[in-house]
Amino acid sequence: MDYNEKISRKSFLKAGAFMLATPMFSKLNLDVRASSPIGLQLYTLRNEISKDLLGTLKKVSAIGYKEVELYGYSDGKFFGKTPKEFKKILSDLGLNPVSGHYGAGVENKTAKGTLSNGWQKAVDDAAEIGQKYVNCAYLTESERKTIDQYKKYVDLFNKSGEVAKKAGLQFGYHNHDFEFKKIGGELPYDYIAGKTDPKLVKLELDLYWAVKAGIDPIALFKKYPGRFPLWHVKDIDKKDGSFAEVGTGTIDFKKIFDNRKLAGMTHFFVEQDVAKVPPVQAIETSYKNVVKLKV
Repeated sequence: MDYNEKISRKSFLKAGAFMLATPMFSKLNLDVRASSPIGLQLYTLRNEISKDLLGTLKKVSAIGYKEVELYGYSDGKFFGKTPKEFKKILSDLGLNPVSGHYGAGVENKTAKGTLSNGWQKAVDDAAEIGQKYVNCAYLTESERKTIDQYKKYVDLFNKSGEVAKKAGLQFGYHNHDFEFKKIGGELPYDYIAGKTDPKLVKLELDLYWAVKAGIDPIALFKKYPGRFPLWHVKDIDKKDGSFAEVGTGTIDFKKIFDNRKLAGMTHFFVEQDVAKVPPVQAIETSYKNVVKLKV
C-alpha cells in the first residue's frame, strides 16, 4: 500500500463536501457524545488511508473520535508526511496522536524507524508530533520462534524504554495471541511483562487477542497492576470468532472497564483488523457502542 499519496486542495474540499452531505456524520456528533475521549487505531482504516489520507481522517473526526494511534512510521515520515505536516493535519481535525506502533526490526535490519534501526529518530519524531507512547506493535514469526529470542527482547525493550524516557515518552509492548502460547514449557508473556523494567516497559493490552488466547484480562491486571495504560478495544464475533464491532460480540467490556484503575488504563483505542462491512461503518458502530458503555 502506498502511504505517500499527496493530498491536493481539490481532494481536501471534496472530502469536506462529503462530510457535510452525509447525514451519518453530521448527525452523530449532535446525538452521541462520549464521556471520555475515545481513540482509534488507524490500522483499522489502512486501505482507506492508502487512497485518501485526509478524507479518511476527516471521517474519523466527524464520527467523534478524539484520539488516534498511529502505525506505518518509516524513515522520518508519517504516511508520507513530515512530523510537522502531519501534526498540523491532526490538530486541524481535533485528533490527538496519543500513541504509535513500531516494528522490532530484529530480522529486517534495513527498515528504518524500528527499535533496532533509527529508534532515536523515531522517538524524536514521535515527541515532535505529540505522542505520549511508542509501542512495539508485533514480532514477526521469525522473531519469536524461541524463548531465547524473548530473553533478548527483555534487554531490547528496556533499552528502547530508556530512549523513550529521555525524550519524555513511555515505551510499551502490544500483544497478540502468540505471547500466551508456551514455548518449551515457558510463557513468552512472562518475559515481556515479568522480566522487563516496569517503569521502562508498559503493556498495551489487546483485549481481542488476550481473550482469544484464553486469558482473563482481569487476572492479568491483578498479576501486573498498573502496567496497562493502553488497551485495544475490539470484539470477538459470536459465530466464527473473527473480529467484530465493539459491543456486538462475546467480550464483556463493562466488566473489564470496571477494572480500569487496577490496570492503570488511561487511553484506549478501538481497532478492528478486518471488517465484514465497510471499515468506516464498523468504526461508527463501535464508537456508538463504546459511548453506551459510559466509560
